[in-house]
This record gives sequence, C-alpha cells and structure tokens, in this order.
Amino acid sequence: MTLFRRLVFLLLSLMVLNAWTMSKAEELFIQPPAAITLNGVPPIPIAIAADVKRYTDFKPARFASWHPQKLEMLIAQRHENTAQIHRLKSPSAKPELVTDYPEPVARALYQPTQGNYFLFAKDSGGNEVYRIYRYDMTNHQVTAVSRENKRAENLVWSKRGNRFLYTMVPVNRKQADDVVQTEVYIANPRKPGQDKLVALLGGGGWSGFTWSPDDKRLLYLQYISANESYIWSMDIASRKRTRLTDKRNGKPVMYAQAEFSSDGKGIYAITDRDSEFQRLVYIDLATRTHTVLSASISWNVEAFDLSRDGKSLAFISNEDGVDVLHIMRTHDRREIKVPHLASGSISSLRWHNNNTDLAFTISSAKHPSDVYSLNAKTGELVRWTHDTTVGIDYSAFVEPELIRWKSFDGRTISGFLYRAPANKFPGKRPVLINVHGGPEAQFQPGFLGRNNYYINELGIDVIFPNVRGSTGYGKTFLALDNGKLREDSVKDIGALFDWIATHEELDASRVMIAGGSYGGYVSLAVSTLYPNRIAGAIDIVGISNFVTFLERTEGYRRDLRRVEYGDERDPDMRDFLEEISPLNRAEQIAKPLFVVAGKNDPRVPIEEAEQIVAIMKDNGTPVWYLMAADEGHGFGKKINADFQFYATVMYLRHYLLGEP
Repeated sequence: MTLFRRLVFLLLSLMVLNAWTMSKAEELFIQPPAAITLNGVPPIPIAIAADVKRYTDFKPARFASWHPQKLEMLIAQRHENTAQIHRLKSPSAKPELVTDYPEPVARALYQPTQGNYFLFAKDSGGNEVYRIYRYDMTNHQVTAVSRENKRAENLVWSKRGNRFLYTMVPVNRKQADDVVQTEVYIANPRKPGQDKLVALLGGGGWSGFTWSPDDKRLLYLQYISANESYIWSMDIASRKRTRLTDKRNGKPVMYAQAEFSSDGKGIYAITDRDSEFQRLVYIDLATRTHTVLSASISWNVEAFDLSRDGKSLAFISNEDGVDVLHIMRTHDRREIKVPHLASGSISSLRWHNNNTDLAFTISSAKHPSDVYSLNAKTGELVRWTHDTTVGIDYSAFVEPELIRWKSFDGRTISGFLYRAPANKFPGKRPVLINVHGGPEAQFQPGFLGRNNYYINELGIDVIFPNVRGSTGYGKTFLALDNGKLREDSVKDIGALFDWIATHEELDASRVMIAGGSYGGYVSLAVSTLYPNRIAGAIDIVGISNFVTFLERTEGYRRDLRRVEYGDERDPDMRDFLEEISPLNRAEQIAKPLFVVAGKNDPRVPIEEAEQIVAIMKDNGTPVWYLMAADEGHGFGKKINADFQFYATVMYLRHYLLGEP
C-alpha cells in the first residue's frame, strides 16, 4: 500500500471512529423535544431520565361534569402527552378516552338535561385563545360553536339546557392604552354562528356568569382587584343591567362567587363584607340585606355549589391552607355531618341533578388528585378514580409541616415544610424554597408530583412559603404587597433565610429559590437582594421588569394587573417599578440562574425571560435558558414538562448539592 493510500485509509478510519464515538456519546444524553430550545443548558445524561421516570408518570384526575340523568361523569386526566376528557360510567371503572388532541383539554360540561353531548374548550400552544366545541356522544362528531381566533371563556349552560353563554375579549397586546371590552354572547349549541351579542362590558374582569332559575336573568361578577369586586344582574330580554352590591362605608368589598336561590328571590354569595375573611352569605334581592351563613368559621370560604332543587349548599373553607368540606341545608341553615377527608385541597365541587350525590376532587400529600362523590343522605364516600403509577410507594411521601416565622416588621408569615427522610439523609439538609404565583394565590398542601423526587431521592427539604399578598389569611394580609409595598413580600423570604439558619437540621449555606409567574419575579428579586444567601435561582415564566410586563401582557389583563402592581403610565409609579425590577439590578445577581419560558405566554410574555437571560450573559453570570415554542404560561405537555424536570434535577444536583 502506498503512503498516500495509507494516509487516506487512516483518515477514513478516524472519520468512522469519530462518527461512531459521537453517535455513542449522543446515546448517553437526552435529546430535547422538537419544540424546546436550549441556551447554556449542558447535555443532560440519559441516566437522569431513567432515575426519575416513576416520578413523571402520575395521572392525576379532576372532576369535569356529571351526566344529567345517569350516575356517571366526565373527568380530565392525562392521556399520553396531554390532559384529555374521559368518560367514567361507574366508580373505579376504566376511564374511556373521549377527546384526543395534541393540546390539553381540561374542562367539559354536559348538556344539563339530556346529556347527549357536551361542550369543551381548547387553545393552541398554550396561547389561552380558547375556542368552544360541541362533542356529540352518539356519533363522536366535534363541531366548533364559537369563533376562530377569538378568546372564548366563561362558558355556562342555561338551566333548560337549550342555550349557553360565553364571553369574548380581544387578543392584542400591541397597544398599552387599548380600551378593552368584554363581549357577552348567548348561543344555541345546535346552531353555530347564530350567537347573539347581549352585552358589551368595559374591561376584562367579568366572570362568574350564571342563569336565574327561569333563564330570564343573568348574574355575574365585575373584578376590579383581589380586594374589590361587584355583583351585577341583567334582564336578558331588556338587556338592562343593575349593580347589586356596592362599597361598604366607602371601602371596597370583595365578592368571589354568586348564585341565584331556587326561588330567584335571593342570592348566595361569598364576600368579605364586614369581615376580615370571606364568608358565605345570603342576599335578599328586595332589601339587599346580607345574612351570614358561615359565621362560625374564621377562615375563607373559597367555593360553593347549590343543589338543583336549592335545598342543599356544599361549600369549602380554607383553614390555614387545608380545605374542609361542609354541607348545609338551606331551609334551616344547619350543617349536616360530613365524613373525614384526606388533608389537602378540595376542588371541582358539583351536585348531581339528583340533588343527593356531590362530586369533588381531592389532592393530598400522599396521593395525586382523585375524584370522589359523597351521598348526602347516607354519608357514603365513593372514590371514582385510582392512580396506579408503577414503582411508587405513596406511603413514603411525607406530610408537610406548617411552619411560621417573624418577618422584618414583626408580622408572622407561614408556609409548609416537606422534610426529606432523616434516616436516609442524616445531617444538615439543603433547602429549596418554592414561591407560588399570583400573587393573589396560596400554596396548599396537595400532591407534589415530580417534586417528591427532590425530597425522597435527593434529600432536599422543600419549603412553600405564603408570603404577604397571599390569599387565605384575610384581606389585610392580601393587600400588604400592593403598589409600592411590593418588595415587602421579598423581605419575607429574607426573614425565612434567618429562620432556616436557626434550625440545625437545615443547611443555610445550601439554599435555592424557585418560583413560577409571580414566584418567578420573587426568585429574581431574591437573587438581587440576597445574592449571598442562595446557591442559585429558578425563574419559571416570571416577571423581570414590571414596566415592560405591564406594557406587553394581554390587554384583557393589563388594567387588572395595574391595580395590583401599580400603573406604569404614572411617572412616579413608573420610576418605582423600574427601580425594583430585577432586570435593572441584574449586576447584583451573583449566583447561577435557570430561566424557563413558553413562547406563546399571554400573561408574562417571553420577552421577560429573554431580556434577563441576555443581561445575565453580558454580565458573565452562569445562566441556563429553556424555551418551549408550543407552550404558554407553564408547560401543559408531558414531554416538555419532563424535559424541564430533567434539566431542573441536573441544575439542583450541580448548583445546590455540589455534584460535578
């Protein structure tokens, strides 16, 4: 063989070997889903996916709708990659898949008298531009019943079931001063395209629509802020609208839900009128007199449902973060005995048309959310769904511990601590602080899903704080972060660092902050105010600059957010918002940052993520960026959520646990 041929042979051999080596190397790492773009995120070992798999296969179920004539229901549960609607013909029966789309379908409502079809809503790529569809149970045909490329919401059936109401708002965040109007339509589900406009309501804060027993009037809520809202009624024939509630002694009052009584002479509602907490009341329409029905409960009433015959009220009270179910007879306003339920959160409360069976969803620390029903006459509790994730010992999941600490101003702040098993992870344990969104929200100790991996397998103690501005602790506490008080909620986290340092089982030198949406802002703000007290931060669809956020968020949300954060059009407030925005303090961020965003997010636009990532890179601070092109305000597709979780596990193992 000539020297030239030998060189050619050697070169070809090296190319083949290099290609083989690269192929083998690629097999060692997880390939991101097609929709995900990474910047600064290192290759993720495939071993991570194998290790965490059993923590990603949970299939929580949520009640959607009772069949009006049969004791069967629709539920929402994940099918392969997304949540879809399933039919349950009896308790513990195998769920029958009904819808099957690449986009999540989480809500469905049976036609309320015959149940031959149901209505559901679906968006595209997490953009929250929902369109309403009719699904016929007999021939499985699906028909669009609202307009394309219009955000339809507030879907509610008339009592007779021959009409439904929905609202539409414009989807255009281009102009910060756009005047938003909510369009209210009444439609015949069998005659798409013939919907009738019955009202134009100024602003985007209209919700809670419901029909009177005779289908002649509507009841609905006008949301101004978390501390101010009003109940309105409308005569459908004349289109005359009347505001039924007002301020109390010149101070704002909040109403969270309203429903006509069975005789149409009064309203059941939730309100904080004359109280620090939200209470269940009856309002006489003739006199507007409020009668308190839950006076013995010194916590928020969060939701209620009135039986079809009007004789029973089921409602949920939130007692220090734990939900409690109540059932009250309306004729004497006395509660009946309810069996003990798992400690956690209760949602999707709904009476069957038989006025006896009450459906709801329970999520607890020990188990993913499942659907239950309660027979109000016999007291029998029936479990309809059962998660059966393979390889998981649910009994090993820890119950949370309610903790409290004093903040900078002496106010008591609380949260829930999930401790890693000390026998498995002795000594000081690292801490992950996870801040909820909202800010008008509250962490409640339901099922942690993937987060259980951090506790059970990585030995991380996880704290979910309810900083000032959270719901559930009274209207005064709720307003403590408004406007120029914004950073006081961040200081509550600073006080939590002090609390951690006083507990010898917690490692104050290994603490990380994480959060989504508003919690993402808190993570960024903590990174600027307390850079030496954290090992890193995780910002998921969070606000990096309040001014750019308010200018870019969808128009139907903008004025509602201005009440909470401040109006950026006011020069003084604009200066304040610019001053406290993490983007303008990015030079103070000294620890690594992991940023997650959805390209189609209508709430916190993707620019909020892009601008903080860009400035972090300019500053030379380590930053990981993960963006999904087919998601919005959080990831709704399992394949994307799983990959985000793999990356988060690697980030925690490296920057919090110190692994190479």
